[in-house]
Amino acid sequence: MKLQTKLIVISCSLIFIVITILAVIFQVMFEDTMKKQIGEKALSVSYAVSNNPLVIDAFETENPPERIQPYAEQIRKKTGAHYVVVGNKEGIRYSHPVSERIGKKMVGGDNKSALLGKPSITEATGSLGPAVRGKSPIINSEGKIIGLVSVGYLTDRINEDMWPYKLKILLIGILTLLLGVFGSVLIAKGVKRATHGLEPIEIGLLYKEKSAILEAIREGVIAVNREGNVTLANQTALQMLETKSENLIGNNVLQSIPNTRLVDVIASGKSEFDEQMKLGNTKVVANRVPILDDKGKVMGAVATFRNRNELYRLNEELAQVKGYSEGLRAQTHEFSNKLYLISGLIQLGSYQEALDIITKESDVHQHFTQLIMNQISDPYIGGLLIGKFNRSKELQVDLTIDPASHFKDIPVEIDRQLLITIIGNLIDNAMDAAVENKHTERAVKISLSDYGTQLIFEVEDTGAGIQDTIANKLYQKGFSTKGNDRGYGLYLIKQSVELLNGELFYERTKADTTLFTVIIPKE
Repeated sequence: MKLQTKLIVISCSLIFIVITILAVIFQVMFEDTMKKQIGEKALSVSYAVSNNPLVIDAFETENPPERIQPYAEQIRKKTGAHYVVVGNKEGIRYSHPVSERIGKKMVGGDNKSALLGKPSITEATGSLGPAVRGKSPIINSEGKIIGLVSVGYLTDRINEDMWPYKLKILLIGILTLLLGVFGSVLIAKGVKRATHGLEPIEIGLLYKEKSAILEAIREGVIAVNREGNVTLANQTALQMLETKSENLIGNNVLQSIPNTRLVDVIASGKSEFDEQMKLGNTKVVANRVPILDDKGKVMGAVATFRNRNELYRLNEELAQVKGYSEGLRAQTHEFSNKLYLISGLIQLGSYQEALDIITKESDVHQHFTQLIMNQISDPYIGGLLIGKFNRSKELQVDLTIDPASHFKDIPVEIDRQLLITIIGNLIDNAMDAAVENKHTERAVKISLSDYGTQLIFEVEDTGAGIQDTIANKLYQKGFSTKGNDRGYGLYLIKQSVELLNGELFYERTKADTTLFTVIIPKE
């Protein structure tokens, strides 16, 4: 049976049972209340008749029924009672709606209490049938009980009078049941819509699949609701935070991750990708995406965290491969031209000129490589600079390193990959700027210093410089004057510098060049 059908059947059955029980209880209570009220009415009428002097005096006459019967019938008609019977101590009737039964013994067996001087309300079967009866003793002036009065309302007539009310109760119950069925159908459809038509078994399977997927991926995952309370966290995220599930789930995300931007993503409804941050004691790259309902309203947000060291290991390998590739490509172009030139000179018999070119090229590369080996101890940074040098030859850019550069005292705690990101992107931007400027020579100068308590990089180029109109957008992610799918170099530089607690600034020098400076504290 489908979930929607099951919900309708269960809801309707429950509503039917509840309404039936309530209707029966209400009818029983109503019937008891009516009989109680009628009984009290019968008792009050019997009390009034038993205390009437006419009735009491009639008992002293030779023929009591002669005076009592007309009075009793008058009272019966005025009060709506079905009978008003007056009898003596022996239970002999002095009045009765059926005159032939006067003088006969009262039936029902419920006179005892009244004859003992205690008024009572009883249900018994008399000569006219089952009835609710009120009985009161008749006491003479000497205080003796000389008889009793029995006023009755037939049960059949009472039920007939109550039937319209019972019918109303029945109709109200049926109407309520119909409304309940209609509501059950709406609820079932709402549940189906909320579960996207999935059955409980399918939902359970999806939950297990989701749990398995969350635990299988190597990224940390944390989800929060609209209020910022954590609703989900996989084991990878818990390990990064060095906490347990019960300490995180249900609590506000700011308690465990004060520097998170998930709350900002909920407020703005905009996704954020590839943001670097610190999660617990782990440096991670975070992606944050808002969770939207069918109407596009933000219901929460989810963030994924990837250990930055893993990404950097991949980046290092890719950077080395890319560096080798660029270096080989540059050398291929550069040395192909040189070889063609040398070949032509030899064919022309200009042996000395060919020898001079070979010597010059050898000296330039040897000098640059020797400077790197002597002044820069880190193999990654050294390899990066050699790759950029080869790339500059392909672009016909004069890339030089300040001979006074010294870059050996680099603390182990400083992330080498961040340094490579900063230096590599600064050099790439400088060479691009130098190539674009057609009015000056293409030149880029690099200076590296590790003296004192700071690491200092300076990259100077002969480009046209940075316009004042775009200065405030320079470090924005995706902003570029070079076209689409650009604008990540300076953004990554800025982010890397901030992670190292450093400073980044630029200036236009008196020599009409652009100088970028990065200062990073060693501690």
